[in-house]
Amino acid sequence: MKYIYIMKGIKAVFGANVKHYRKKQRFSQEQLAENLGITQKHLSTIETGATFVSAELLEKFTQQLLVSASALFYSVEEISDDDSLLSKIDQIIDKEYEKTSSAIKLKIRYLSSH
Repeated sequence: MKYIYIMKGIKAVFGANVKHYRKKQRFSQEQLAENLGITQKHLSTIETGATFVSAELLEKFTQQLLVSASALFYSVEEISDDDSLLSKIDQIIDKEYEKTSSAIKLKIRYLSSH
């Protein structure tokens, strides 16, 4: 798979990912900009790939959008694949938790009856 940031530029990929995760967190541009301590216009220029961010602002983005810094540098297609993979991992964890929880409860019942 070719990475979009090679074709479009890192600023464009970063901006698209900020927008993706902003919408996923259900923030408006105004809300996120206020939380970040920047103007809505500045956030708009970041999302369109016209400008980039400082390390400090990058850290604020990760905190507000609840993602790792590296997630903001993947293409949108990779994010979608990653979300699908994470969903599958969550399902596996849930199933294993259920099995383990049931086994522990059975052992506790056994021990309390003896």
